[in-house]
Amino acid sequence: MRNEILSFLDGRITINPKICNGKPTIRGTRITVQTILEFLSAGESHKEILHQYPSLKPDDIKACLTFATMLMSRNYVVKAMA
Repeated sequence: MRNEILSFLDGRITINPKICNGKPTIRGTRITVQTILEFLSAGESHKEILHQYPSLKPDDIKACLTFATMLMSRNYVVKAMA
C-alpha cells in the first residue's frame, strides 16, 4: 500500500493512509466524508452539521457532496464471487 496523501477539490478532501484508516476526510480534520454524508442522508441540515462541527465551513459540506458525485460518475464492474 502506498503512503501517498491524495488531495481533491482544492485540498478540502484528503486521503491519508495514516488518518481514519485511509478514508476520505475533510481538510485537516478527522471528520470523514462518510460521516457528513450520513448526517445529510439522515435529514440533518447544513446548519445543524456546522453547529455540531464548528471547525467546518459550508464549502466543506459542498465538497463532500461533490466528492461523492465524482465517485458515482465512474464506471464500476461487479464480479460474482466464486
